[in-house]
Amino acid sequence: MEISRVASGSKILDYLLKGGYERDVITTLYGPAGAGKTCLCMLASAGVARKGRKVIYIDTEGGFSLDRLRQIAPDYKKVLSNTIFLRPMHFNEQKKAFAKLKDIVDDRIGLIVVDTISMLYRLERGKNGDAAEVNRELGRQISYLNEIARARNIPILVANQVYANFDDKTKTNIVGGDLLKYGSKCLIELQKTPANNRKAILRKHRSIMEEKEMLFRIVDGGIIGTKESKFKLF
Repeated sequence: MEISRVASGSKILDYLLKGGYERDVITTLYGPAGAGKTCLCMLASAGVARKGRKVIYIDTEGGFSLDRLRQIAPDYKKVLSNTIFLRPMHFNEQKKAFAKLKDIVDDRIGLIVVDTISMLYRLERGKNGDAAEVNRELGRQISYLNEIARARNIPILVANQVYANFDDKTKTNIVGGDLLKYGSKCLIELQKTPANNRKAILRKHRSIMEEKEMLFRIVDGGIIGTKESKFKLF
């Protein structure tokens, strides 16, 4: 059976993913601030929206920029007309936003983006003494996204934050830990590199060899490959 994919909005990322993001799973992009998470979310959203499909964009950080969208998509008005924005300000509002998906997800939806899933979660954990309940709620949200992906055959693109590993400074940990690792069938780590480049590393995928990587640069129109990468995806 051929695996159905949705184009990422970038030819080089599509090459890495053999056509794009899989439709029936959660794909998580994770990395530090400025690594390109929101840029990749916006590229995918623009690609789906310009084809006439609806995109649900849950923006928890206020990272979606109209000026940036104009750079990425000259047809930004069409993209906006096909995008449904949800902007929770607190973790409880994020919970309500996920509950609202029940009413707005239908056959017109071509992509759901959560950028990011962890910011409000981290804030809630910091002020709520019942960390176990906060974790359970995050787990419920991830579980519901998986249900939508599988039942509706809709790709789910989730951006996530990281934090430093105190035992090994060269490694980073994904916020939410195993909840996101096990809930996502595709994990892509984004790193910042010297010379203002970025690196995408495929950490998990159910049909593509793991640890493939590519170097790219963020530009006005989206992202481009670098001379150093030469598309050596191994």
